[in-house]
Amino acid sequence: MAMTGFDKKWQNFPDYILGITKEIWEDRGLRTLDHYYSPDIVVRTPSSISHGNQNVVNATMATLAEFPDRTLLAEDVIWSGTPETGMLSSHRIISTATHMNSGVYGQASNTKLRYRIIADCHAINNQINDEWLIRDQASIASQIGMTSREYAQDLIEQEGGVEHSPFPFTAKQDVQGPYVGVGNDNEWGQQYESILNQIMNAEFSAIPKQYDRACIGEYPGGKGALSHSEVDQFWMQLRSAFPNAKFTVHHRIGRDDSMMSPRAAIRWSMEGKHEGYGLFGKPTNAEVYVMGISHAEFGPWGLRREFTLFDETAVWKQILLQQG
Repeated sequence: MAMTGFDKKWQNFPDYILGITKEIWEDRGLRTLDHYYSPDIVVRTPSSISHGNQNVVNATMATLAEFPDRTLLAEDVIWSGTPETGMLSSHRIISTATHMNSGVYGQASNTKLRYRIIADCHAINNQINDEWLIRDQASIASQIGMTSREYAQDLIEQEGGVEHSPFPFTAKQDVQGPYVGVGNDNEWGQQYESILNQIMNAEFSAIPKQYDRACIGEYPGGKGALSHSEVDQFWMQLRSAFPNAKFTVHHRIGRDDSMMSPRAAIRWSMEGKHEGYGLFGKPTNAEVYVMGISHAEFGPWGLRREFTLFDETAVWKQILLQQG
């Protein structure tokens, strides 16, 4: 299928997403970003919001300077839209990298890392112009030998202390980019949204009802979960830390593709106070914004694989900055 407005070399949208990712990172085509990313692209990560393609080029260089052998292995691309109206890809990646040189992650440790990323990108006319990206910083920190809290504390000190350290991304900083879509109406996206809404509404009974008994969860910090009780603990620990936070689904995709399980991708946020015990320790009443993306795969006995990412280190940074 030819994609209107896109280079003929791309067979379809996932092929485009996989191809340009390899060209940029592994083939070192950093200047291809001028071609593939719009000059005024908005990139949101849990730690910051950046405007303009040059910032993307600079951040890419900084990462490759610290991790020269970085690979980005595509686990899945869950997408919606059309080439004519614009498409949104939720691209789940396993990245490998060796911490060969000193940089934001401290002194070179020569640690071999493996961690997940999920990037939601909007593309039209062969260009990406809007992005939401979550990297599992907690996993990187723990592999280098730090807790998420220690990493956040280090970062604040590196940035000049509480007075000077920039506050992580929140809804207040957000700007409306070119993409205004909310995904599609496929049944699997709707089903997964309903499951997440039930869990966030403290209906944890949704887990034994809707998840396969042999389900596997892949969660922040590189932590895995097996079966209902471990999946329940992950969501319980998150929700109980922010028991009254507002949970919002921003984008929902469901897909049924040949040779694949039915699957879903949901981008969501939690906004509210850290007023409960849970994933982030003793309640501090800090105002927190959690940006999350979740992927799910379904099978004959319910949800069989779940992947959720948010940045624990960015949440800790918000808490620590407010505590002073």
